Amino acid sequence: MHARIHVVPETGSTNADLRAQADRWPDGHWLRAERQTAGRGRLGRAWQSPTGNLYASTLIALQPDDPPVTGISLMMGIAVHDALSSLAEKAPILLKWPNDVLADGAKLAGMLLEREGQAIIAGIGVNIATAPSLADRPTVALNSLPGMAGLTAETVLDALVLAVDRWLLLWRAEGMAALVPAWLARAHPIGTPLVVTGAGSAPVHGRFAGLREDGALMLAREDGTQAVIHSGDVGILP
Repeated sequence: MHARIHVVPETGSTNADLRAQADRWPDGHWLRAERQTAGRGRLGRAWQSPTGNLYASTLIALQPDDPPVTGISLMMGIAVHDALSSLAEKAPILLKWPNDVLADGAKLAGMLLEREGQAIIAGIGVNIATAPSLADRPTVALNSLPGMAGLTAETVLDALVLAVDRWLLLWRAEGMAALVPAWLARAHPIGTPLVVTGAGSAPVHGRFAGLREDGALMLAREDGTQAVIHSGDVGILP
C-alpha cells in the first residue's frame, strides 16, 4: 500500500471527512474507506457503497499559479481511466463528459469534486467487486470485465495514486492544452448521440462534436447549430 493512503474500515463519506479536515489534511494524501454509509455522487445522488468496491478521496491544495480549476474534472477522469486501463489493457473502458468512466456503455466509476477553501476534494468510487443497481443507468463491476478478475480496492488505488500524480503535474504545467486531447483520445467517438439534462432545463440532444479549449462539451444539433455545455448530466443514446 502506498505511504500516502490512509484506510478506515467505515465512514459516512470520505469526501465529507476530508472537507472537515481540509486545513490539516496533507496535500496529495488519500483516505480510503472499506465501506461508506453516506456516500454521495454528482448532482446530490446517493452513492451505494457495498464492501469490496473502492471509495477514496484526496486533497489537492491549490497553488497561486495553477491553471483554472475547471480542468481538474477532466484531469481526474483521465487519471482514473489510465489507472484502470493499466491493470487490464483489453478492458473496453471509455470516458463520458465530464469524468464518468464507462465499460461497454455501463457506469464503472464516478467522482465528486468539491471546493473547500484553497483546496479541491476529489472523491472517486469504482465498482470493483459488485455493481450497484441503479434505476436510471446500467452499471458494471471491474472484476466482471475481461482480464480483470481478482482485483482489489487496494490494487486499484495504488494505480490511481500514480496516475493522479502524473496528470496533476501535466495539468499544472500545460493546463487544458494537455487535458483536452488526452480526454478525447479516451472518450466515446465523435458523432456519438448524446442527451444532456440539467436542473430546470429542457434536455439538449445532439451528437458529440468534441470539447472546446476550455473543456466545455460541444453538441451538434440536427438543425445545424452547436450547443456548448458547461454543466449537466450526459447520457449516451442508442
